[in-house]
Amino acid sequence: MDNSFSPDLITLLDENGIEHNFEILDEIEENDTRYFALMPVYETGADMLSDSGEYTILEAIEENGEEQLAEIEDNELRLRLSKIFEERFNDIFYD
Repeated sequence: MDNSFSPDLITLLDENGIEHNFEILDEIEENDTRYFALMPVYETGADMLSDSGEYTILEAIEENGEEQLAEIEDNELRLRLSKIFEERFNDIFYD
């Protein structure tokens, strides 16, 4: 049995300089912009159980020549992207 699968993990710093770990669930590119669906990764099972189970959608932006991930401020865009990600998740996990 091949156990080589491992999730794609990323560590992000918040505005207070605190590190948060996420699993990259999916990535899409639209109009030359990349968007990521991320799920928090927790240290303990208790932390995981207390989480809402919602994923976060962030967009890749370039700032000072460095790629960073930022919140999407446009509510319509965020809603449209969430529908795209949900369809992709359904195709991957339920078909």
